[in-house]
Amino acid sequence: MAVRKALAGAAALVASVALAAPALAAGPAHHDATRAALRAAVADGVPGVTATVTEGRTGWSATEGVGDLRRGTPRSTADRYRVGSVSKTFVATVLLQLEAEGRLSLDDTVEKWLPGVVRGHGHDGRRVTVRQLLNHTSGIYDYTRDDGFVRTYFLKDGFLQHRYDTLRPQELVAIAMSHEPIFEPGESWTYSNTNYILAGMIVERVTGHSYGDEIRRRVIAPLGLRGTSVPGTRPTLPQPSSRAYGKLAKTATGPTYDVTELNPSLAGAAGEMISDSADLNRFYRALLGGRLLPPRQLAEMKDTVDTAGHLPGVRYGLGLADRELGCGVHVWGHNGGIHGSGTDAVTTEDGRHALAFNFNADWTGDNDAVLEAEFCD
Repeated sequence: MAVRKALAGAAALVASVALAAPALAAGPAHHDATRAALRAAVADGVPGVTATVTEGRTGWSATEGVGDLRRGTPRSTADRYRVGSVSKTFVATVLLQLEAEGRLSLDDTVEKWLPGVVRGHGHDGRRVTVRQLLNHTSGIYDYTRDDGFVRTYFLKDGFLQHRYDTLRPQELVAIAMSHEPIFEPGESWTYSNTNYILAGMIVERVTGHSYGDEIRRRVIAPLGLRGTSVPGTRPTLPQPSSRAYGKLAKTATGPTYDVTELNPSLAGAAGEMISDSADLNRFYRALLGGRLLPPRQLAEMKDTVDTAGHLPGVRYGLGLADRELGCGVHVWGHNGGIHGSGTDAVTTEDGRHALAFNFNADWTGDNDAVLEAEFCD
């Protein structure tokens, strides 16, 4: 759910025609640097990585390392995996579609849609807007920073006991409300998963349907994203997939645990989704290419704010980040981390050149090196 390094460390409006599936090329020479970066990630300790590049109507896919440490089986280019905070772009897209339909305004307060929910220890939903949720300028405390939550759901003893717990969005928000805000609404920027738990709750209040149902109806089905799902409380990954591994500790040393199965309600609208690399490329190309949002809403999504020194080279819009790479190229997208999984999915602004990849580890992996290799070398 948290943004990893480089983002890091962090209806009628839906196009009715899905993007054509790219033809997978054998591996042109200009991807040699990307393959080398994938190999370097495995050499540095990532069990395995899967990646897909789409350029126009052609594509290239590659894997390195293993998908199952016990059996030694390789990763697959068709692997489905947990995408963590990449989910945020899907949620933001639905809210912007609702705005385009006149069903809400980004300048509505959270209180208007969720009366009394954002209250306590200085939090006040009457002073926070939907826009501030989506661009992380709300100041609302991130529930995943709570010490008790970390012990229960991220560290070994707690995770192994509680990995199948179901958590309601209201419970996650209540954890955040037990802390003071990080800053006053609009005064700064910091990444908070609570923002998107609230965003998912607003989708449900506006539409009468869960945010997952709205994502399926408005994005997944129209684009034909067959490897993408909103699992709810389902703890398993659909096939094909690899195992996911974590240290379940505050350091990157020590034993490695299989963390593939977990109840993703602990992430909810902030990071529960599952996808594959080809689908993520299709989604971001469709989004940046104007197939999911009208021009005004896409411009709002791309209206970025400074990340206040938290993420150098990154500006953040509405569930969408603009990253300037070392060579000056800008890529748009999101990354995401959740137990045993680190994902990055980006595209150039014109939607023509896209890359999505996944490490089946949550303690290591250089996202920046892969991005720089693909878009700069």
